[in-house]
Amino acid sequence: MKIAVGIDSLGFAAPQGFLDLVDLAEARGVPAGKYVDGLGVRRMAVAQPWEDPVALAANAAARVLEGPGVDRERIGLCVVGSETAVDHSKPIAAFLHGLLGLPAQARVYETKHACFGGTAGLFTALDWIASGSARGRAALVICTDIARYALRSAGEPTQGAGAVALLVRERPRLVSFEPTESASWSRDVDDFWRPLDRKEALVDGHLSVQCYLDAISGAYRGWTELTRGKVALARRCYHVPYGKMALKAHRHVRALDGLSEAEADATFAREVAPSLAMPAELGNIYTGSLYLALASLLRAEAASLEGQHVGHFSYGSGCTAEFFAGRVVEGAGALCALLELGQPLEHRKRYTVAEYEAIRGGDATADRTWRGSGAARPGEFAFVGLEKEARRYQRVPK
Repeated sequence: MKIAVGIDSLGFAAPQGFLDLVDLAEARGVPAGKYVDGLGVRRMAVAQPWEDPVALAANAAARVLEGPGVDRERIGLCVVGSETAVDHSKPIAAFLHGLLGLPAQARVYETKHACFGGTAGLFTALDWIASGSARGRAALVICTDIARYALRSAGEPTQGAGAVALLVRERPRLVSFEPTESASWSRDVDDFWRPLDRKEALVDGHLSVQCYLDAISGAYRGWTELTRGKVALARRCYHVPYGKMALKAHRHVRALDGLSEAEADATFAREVAPSLAMPAELGNIYTGSLYLALASLLRAEAASLEGQHVGHFSYGSGCTAEFFAGRVVEGAGALCALLELGQPLEHRKRYTVAEYEAIRGGDATADRTWRGSGAARPGEFAFVGLEKEARRYQRVPK
């Protein structure tokens, strides 16, 4: 008898402050609708020096590990997907192993392929468990990133920051997957990249949109051929660099299903919109964006979706993509209520444009000059600076 494998618990972390895109639009001399309506984003998370990818990842993972029904001593694999690495050699997963107190017998490492890195980690975990190599243990998969573009650049309003942690194991309590029913699509393109000497990404916006649409066509066609109509999708979650990209993606795949643009738009509010509420609050979080969309959907509708399938599309520039489906497990609604998925969005600070620009102005030197935990909230992890060139972190007491 085949045992179900999938996401057993989920949590995310957000920086403590954000920039409202209405304020940014006013400062840049453009209509607010160009950012808010044109991109489908209301607020853009802004990371302070102490809120680096390791700290964000640790905060997301702690929400899972300290949640209901989780035994950290049963973690046998920790994979971190990120395109915002803090070291060319030491993976974020190694930092987390110590910060989170994971078992010495756990395997830990990092995966990278732009925004696809978290999905690479998820499928590694699913295969590890399904193969029997896990021997009953669970996997912790974390997606963590800070999306940065140059001030006053076209990409500026599509920034963001955050982390999503997934606990993956047998007999999951949230979403189960069939690892053999996923479809990949890849090609070598230069739509988005970040050279080793830069913190800010470079992007060919028009090409990146086209590459995304080409990738979803290839992966979705592969998935429909593989499943041959056996799986009916009640909802769909997409990689969300910004909300309007999800609309473009939905129109594209529904056209492959034979729907007109008007017909696709008529299904969008039901099939996709619930997944975009939380991404609109954080902006682009790269590897975690698909799973933040899933968290948003589960927060809104988990109870009513129990037993039904949700489509997932993951895209990583460069590029590679995957389309797959997950079934919402019976009881997921009750667990989501306990997880308080929206809590990280509460009590955040609204930065002025001047405050945001001052934070961004320190990006280049923050790793070397920062000392102290800043205003990290009680119970959260924070980057506190370098000691003999090694990064150091502390958890603020609750």
